[in-house]
Amino acid sequence: MKRSTAIFLQTAIALFGLAVLVFLLWEPNVEGRNAHATLFEVYFEDAFLACWYAASIFFFVALYQVFKLLGDAGGQGFSARSLSALQTLRYSTFGIIAFVLASEVYLIVVVRGHDDIAGGVAMGTFVGVCSAVASTAVALFERKLRARVLT
Repeated sequence: MKRSTAIFLQTAIALFGLAVLVFLLWEPNVEGRNAHATLFEVYFEDAFLACWYAASIFFFVALYQVFKLLGDAGGQGFSARSLSALQTLRYSTFGIIAFVLASEVYLIVVVRGHDDIAGGVAMGTFVGVCSAVASTAVALFERKLRARVLT
């Protein structure tokens, strides 16, 4: 991969991460049930949001690992450091899946009957499936890169 392409992709990843961070801070304040709540009520009394913010930590770790991989691809090529980044990336996807699953369980067990949970369940299912696909792709790439680096 050309160095200029890698820098462009790294910039795109950084801008995407910034956009996600802004969205995570802005969206709960305009959500229907939190529209008139205090900041404490929004951020500290909602277990669903707590699970999503915990999952976002793994998301940002995964973005950083992709950023590192692009730096390796634009520089000297893939190495043992790239394998470590891929392994961390795969574990980050597992963390995202775990916290999204916890938020889904919270919605189905606690919130069901008190509020409409269809949007939250659909959102969680989408993110969970995307994380599972990403985890599978990373595992396959890691396996192929491990065979290439170790030989």
